[in-house]
Amino acid sequence: MSTTGPIAERVDAPAVLDLPPAHLELTWRPLQRRDAETLHALVEVVEAADDTQERQSLDETVEMFDGGWKDLELDSLGGFDDTGTLRAYGFVEVKPGDTRTVRAFLTGGVHPQWRGRGIGRAVVTWMEGRGRQKLADSGKDLPARLATFVDEKARDHRRLFAAAGFSPIRWYTDMRRDLAAPLPSADLPEGIRIVPWSEDLDDQVRLAHNEAFADHWGSEPQTPESWRHEEAHFAPSWSFVALDETSCTPRVAGYALSGRYELDWPVLSYTCGYTNVLGVRAAWRGGGLATALLATVMAAYRADGMQYACLGVDTANPSGAHGLYEKLGYEPTHGQVMYSVEL
Repeated sequence: MSTTGPIAERVDAPAVLDLPPAHLELTWRPLQRRDAETLHALVEVVEAADDTQERQSLDETVEMFDGGWKDLELDSLGGFDDTGTLRAYGFVEVKPGDTRTVRAFLTGGVHPQWRGRGIGRAVVTWMEGRGRQKLADSGKDLPARLATFVDEKARDHRRLFAAAGFSPIRWYTDMRRDLAAPLPSADLPEGIRIVPWSEDLDDQVRLAHNEAFADHWGSEPQTPESWRHEEAHFAPSWSFVALDETSCTPRVAGYALSGRYELDWPVLSYTCGYTNVLGVRAAWRGGGLATALLATVMAAYRADGMQYACLGVDTANPSGAHGLYEKLGYEPTHGQVMYSVEL
């Protein structure tokens, strides 16, 4: 990946972005918030056909349209058949705040009855072109990336992106921990207190997150606007903040923020609390704080009747998180692969 020239030159963005061809028998237009229910109906069919382990709620689908940095007129695309039914879609998003690598995330899908006609290839081509345009428009002369996440078992999807020139560069694993087993000790370093998450602590948590993840591959600083929890599934009662109270002003040393994804439970065949993000700032690492935070969220999950504690991990995480989770009894269940074009 070279950064020797301006990003507008490196990403080779198309001057004109053509819609998928007419012979695919779909009519294409941008998606708007009013299309959320229609989009969700398509996503449900796609997820069922692909037997994914995670299921997207309507509220999550609505959130795809939220964000002041999104231009739905240019960054989304829907393909409708002659009855007006949505059969394919694509979204491209470049979040604000990227300071190390400018990233364009591509998300799309095709109804299973409309596959095998070249629609998937056409949607990927459109998303890639729009992604390149957005990267160029960012004006940030940084390394750039087109990226998408694919279920590790979705061979057809993986082949689709591989054929488009994307390469698998990162593997992410979901893990679970049986809450019927004895919980780990929640011993805290001296001067640290774990408190429930609250709105008035949240911006301090955001800043702590930016620091804690500064050395993590693919992580970029969160702005106040992009640091928004998934309101549909964010679980405040399962989220906690570790405060260092050894000075006059308490400082956020670590945090564990959780989600409640009830639509996944029938597919998984068990209930679980999901730790969306766990972070410990560098100055407080090595003292067992991560273990104490996980023990705290496990106890909260179990108190609410959950069978498992779940989380996801980058298998190459530099903090050694994968090994920590295994030591605490977490076991791998399924995973995703990031496919990318590095620019």
